[in-house]
Amino acid sequence: MKTTFSRSGPRQTFGDFVCLVCKNFVSAETALSGVVNRNHCPYCLASRHLDLYAAGDRLSACKAQMRPIALTQKQTAKKYAQSGQGELMLVHLCTDCGKASLNRIAADDDLESVYRVFERSQRLEAHLKAALAQSGVSLLQADKQTFVHEQLWGRGQTRRTPTLSENLN
Repeated sequence: MKTTFSRSGPRQTFGDFVCLVCKNFVSAETALSGVVNRNHCPYCLASRHLDLYAAGDRLSACKAQMRPIALTQKQTAKKYAQSGQGELMLVHLCTDCGKASLNRIAADDDLESVYRVFERSQRLEAHLKAALAQSGVSLLQADKQTFVHEQLWGRGQTRRTPTLSENLN
């Protein structure tokens, strides 16, 4: 456990971990990820069912793997926010108990992996979409493809997979 500090005071959080799925080492350092409560892998985006009531509480007894199944948009309560504003969020589903949770996309997440989650989410089973909608999770639909692309890579930028030599540098 490590102690982090926020406006609400000191907070105990779990630190670095090894991903349950791809076995990569994941740093929980806020300076790298841009998030305080890191619980998903930036490479494969898999998570672990750690939180019970609120992000970072780490009270869940489940501790099973959570798979990324879709993207949603964080609803903002800002008075002057325009419709369609709000950050992209990953929707994770627990492989054991079936609980869904929302996670912020971290600064070091693999953007191609995030986009693939969006693409796969367009083929989710109807019963799963209905269950998520009933629990208040509004999934991004195919008509939001341009929005998702711009959120990940910026307006006017083209999506590009790095070459093998670029990955090695």
